Amino acid sequence: MDWSLETMAERSAKRTASSMEDIQEFYDGILAHMEDVLNHLEQYRPADAPPETLRLFRLTQSLAEVSLAVEGFGEPTVSYGYDVARMEPGPE
Repeated sequence: MDWSLETMAERSAKRTASSMEDIQEFYDGILAHMEDVLNHLEQYRPADAPPETLRLFRLTQSLAEVSLAVEGFGEPTVSYGYDVARMEPGPE
């Protein structure tokens, strides 16, 4: 799963390196299933979740990462905003 990434830094890098077409395709694909995904995820604590559930959890994190690109600024990065490369990763 291309968008199932462990860290915020990886998700941010994936977003900024992707085309809007790829971002939109992922966004539309996962959003169509979010009710089922969230119903599944609420059955587990992250520490106890099986690997396939953790992949779903990471996909929801990637949805959050790309949602502003789709819903807000219409591009993979905010060309008029803060350079995310300057951000230092903290605890996940």
